[in-house]
Amino acid sequence: MKRLAQYFRSMQSGQSSYSLIYEGSYYDEGGMISDPTYWYNDVAYYIERTHKLTLDKPCITIRIPFDRLGLVENTDGVVLSDFALREWVGHMEALNEGIYNRSRSEKENGAFYCFRPTNVVLQRNASFVQVISEQWVLCLMITVQLPFQNHDKAMRMLCKMLPKEVEAFIGNWDLTKLNAAYEMVKKQNRIREWLKSSRYCAFIGNGSILPRNKEGSGPLEGALPFTSPEDLEIEICGVRGMGIKKGVTVITGGGYSGKSTMLDALNSAIYNHIAGDGRELVIADQSAMEISAEEGRSIQNINITPFIKWIPHGSAEQFSTGYASGSTSQAANIMEAINFGCKLLLIDEDRSATNFMIQDSKMRSLIKREPITPFTERVRELYEAVGVSSILVIGGSGEFLSVADYIILMDNFMPINVTQEAKKLCEHDKPGERIPFTKWEIREIITDHFSAYPQGSGTEKLRVSTMGYLMIGDEQVDIRGLYNITSHAQLAAIAFLLRKIAISNQDSLILLHEKIQKALEDMEREGVDLVFSSFFPGFERWLELPRMNEVLAVINRMKHLNFIQR
Repeated sequence: MKRLAQYFRSMQSGQSSYSLIYEGSYYDEGGMISDPTYWYNDVAYYIERTHKLTLDKPCITIRIPFDRLGLVENTDGVVLSDFALREWVGHMEALNEGIYNRSRSEKENGAFYCFRPTNVVLQRNASFVQVISEQWVLCLMITVQLPFQNHDKAMRMLCKMLPKEVEAFIGNWDLTKLNAAYEMVKKQNRIREWLKSSRYCAFIGNGSILPRNKEGSGPLEGALPFTSPEDLEIEICGVRGMGIKKGVTVITGGGYSGKSTMLDALNSAIYNHIAGDGRELVIADQSAMEISAEEGRSIQNINITPFIKWIPHGSAEQFSTGYASGSTSQAANIMEAINFGCKLLLIDEDRSATNFMIQDSKMRSLIKREPITPFTERVRELYEAVGVSSILVIGGSGEFLSVADYIILMDNFMPINVTQEAKKLCEHDKPGERIPFTKWEIREIITDHFSAYPQGSGTEKLRVSTMGYLMIGDEQVDIRGLYNITSHAQLAAIAFLLRKIAISNQDSLILLHEKIQKALEDMEREGVDLVFSSFFPGFERWLELPRMNEVLAVINRMKHLNFIQR
């Protein structure tokens, strides 16, 4: 750190680029050496540009040797990194409290930034494990706004305050709490593995708190703990709770009874949650996707004939539109989910197109020429033919009761198994005409046009908007209907991943599924930061590893790609 302090002292008054700290140049016996890695005791501080145009806002990776933290090699790096980041957030708050000045902006005053994770356990670039020269290190990535033209304060922030707080972080390191985090994830993963080989697609542990607080950041204080109905209760790996079997399950109940809250909990259960979240023992098939109507979305060359028999002046077998209706968008969303390998659909009628979901007997009698095959006529076949289960929140129609395997009634957030009672209500219903069996085609995602450069431009375009849009090249993708994206950091990772594939592509036809799978495997093995580029100043520095499903879902909403069916 003495070398870094010397760079600040050598800067001229009024100089604000801070370029010297990135060069790290110094002389030794072999001549000039450039090394932007600085040391305090045995902790390394590697400084790099956050973005090429913001030299006063460096990105610093803090590398702490495992032995300083009492850690052993070959440990679970994702759980360790997630735990460390949550512990580190409090130390960052302490740093900012030490320099806070309400009368100045952050650019004038300076500030420390780190990623604040949600309650899911994910691989991130804000905290990760590395092996450098055979030494295992825990890495914490932060960014720092250096105070404008105040070199003394900048030196104090980086050379004194930051190392002191890192030493406090090391001193407060709690192996007991870390081991508890390990045990929680082990328990969650055991339940996930059990589900894969069982008749069940989801599990809700007794005592779970499903409702969220006002901020959506944790359990609602005072909420009723979840208790499984006795006839649906199972035990997995020593944990008792409600098991939801594969097939078709309807969650029903009156308004404000907890139907959508349960579906939301299952939707978030594709990821492990930290202890204290309330939903840490809510586990669902990791391929699950929430499906809704997305009026206005782009659809390119997909077969929606299982739901839409014909399209006026168009083709339902190779359906394309720049502005889909509610029914065609929901049909495309389901077909794409099947294509992604999804084995569990989560559907709330409040977010669905009514004419896509149901058509009662009176409307069937009245409408003689109907192109839409409602979901009620396909949901059983979807499970029996391709093994895709459905969990549906239904409050306004009894059409799904006769085709459901299980019906759960929510009464003031308490679940009741009413399957037998509901089936009795359907005994005198006249069975509808059997819809012919459908071939559920799988589409390969191949395109002959994929670029990060707008047409006629020599400069790449990549941006993620807080309004729910991702821009790459000529594309502006509406992603507001993708409910499984956990954070802005995960969306940023998707953007950078797509950009990396686009700029590295040399093929006339791209098999995108394979390219994305390879990129995600590389990110998981080498680090999420593998795809980041400092060329785009509009991005924050943080990335979270996405699922294949969400990456493909973004691609499927692009308007300028030419998808090919094989």
